[in-house]
Amino acid sequence: MTDAVLAWVESPFQLLSAAEWAHAAGRRISVAMRLSGPQMETTAAELLRRGAPFSEITPWVGIPWGLLAGDRDWAIGDGFSGQFRLAASVLRPRRVALLDDGANTVALADALLDRTPFRRPRRHEGGVSRLLGELAKHRLHALADRESVELFTVFPLGAQRIDALAARGMSARRHDFAWTRSAADPLELPGDRVLLGSSLPADGRVPVPDYLAWVSRQARDEPVVYLPHRRERREVLDEVKRMPGVTVLETGLPVELVLAGIRRPIELVSLQTSAATTLELLLGGTGSVIRQSVLT
Repeated sequence: MTDAVLAWVESPFQLLSAAEWAHAAGRRISVAMRLSGPQMETTAAELLRRGAPFSEITPWVGIPWGLLAGDRDWAIGDGFSGQFRLAASVLRPRRVALLDDGANTVALADALLDRTPFRRPRRHEGGVSRLLGELAKHRLHALADRESVELFTVFPLGAQRIDALAARGMSARRHDFAWTRSAADPLELPGDRVLLGSSLPADGRVPVPDYLAWVSRQARDEPVVYLPHRRERREVLDEVKRMPGVTVLETGLPVELVLAGIRRPIELVSLQTSAATTLELLLGGTGSVIRQSVLT
């Protein structure tokens, strides 16, 4: 690609994925950053401090129509986003790189291969959203006919899926957080056992009392350093802070940016999360152990 690229991202992890894509491409890119929460601004500032290959970051609410029209080579953080569906249908991008939105990247690949509907897993959508999804998929398929669609991910897609994408004109490239690891600051935690906060209570998928009981059990036998999830409700976090054996570390950053600086073995405990895949890469070589727990 020779022209300017605009990354359009909606979460801190997507912002980090944009930095990795730019690093892998060997170029500086501009970023339109949706103001989806306080962690977006702290993550953007930290990425710039660490030297991320961004020429500029523009905070945004809604669809950045002018920026998207001006730079029609896009790096998109959320391929299932309703706003992206609308913009892709109206503006006709020239090239699209689909960045990571957690494990949804695998679901997006299957949707582009017509294996599943063009929507997030387990998500019901109305008629307008389904129509925009079909329009966006049609646009991406048209770009794939010109070999102008790329999936850039840290998650394993599998050889069969990668071959199927290639047959459809879409390339898939897996990264290993090369930029994040190279730019990391050494990190000394106040303990060797880390507990990852979860979005499950905030999403209504786990009752809050059950979640708090799980945190308490994890800290009962051995103290833990607790890293809150970015969407964790304040009242839940306040309860966690009052628990014996728990030290809460609020960084305002994605856990990948925080733990990339680990230089000694830690034990990392979490509920089911896509971060287990990302942190396995980032903690590789440190002797650390990752354990996915269940509520009991």
